Amino acid sequence: MTRISAPPIHQTPVLLIVEDSNEDFEALQRFLGRSSVAIAIQRCINGEQALAFLYRTGSYVDRQSAPRPGLIVLDLNLPGTDGREVLRRIKQDDNLKMIPVVVFTTSNNPKDIEVCYQYGANSYIVKPINFAQLKRDVQMLVEYWFEVTTLPDCPED
Repeated sequence: MTRISAPPIHQTPVLLIVEDSNEDFEALQRFLGRSSVAIAIQRCINGEQALAFLYRTGSYVDRQSAPRPGLIVLDLNLPGTDGREVLRRIKQDDNLKMIPVVVFTTSNNPKDIEVCYQYGANSYIVKPINFAQLKRDVQMLVEYWFEVTTLPDCPED
């Protein structure tokens, strides 16, 4: 007898945005809210908070406050532990390295770009200063990562 199982029920994907600038976060949130894809957005404002979120420590000990992200959008220039270190730690951890990380930063320094790809960044986007370009970039980011790409089912721990 052949059994056909029902397709898995996919939950709303979680997008973790690690961004210290309220202005940049609000612009991202506004454009993401207009997307046709339903996305749950979580925000961390610095590297230490992002690592606590991902490792479920401090105020993020339960899954409700720290759901496993399907994608991380990471600024490089964060106060304290910077985005480079957060990226390095994520990609060296067997439990986290499958989560795609898109670096979204003002830095177009070739050294930053090289280091991020060496650490395992899945994409590197320089934040545009033009509002229309930012809107287009965010729309393309959402479409690519949440509509075109098949993200891995990351185990919950």
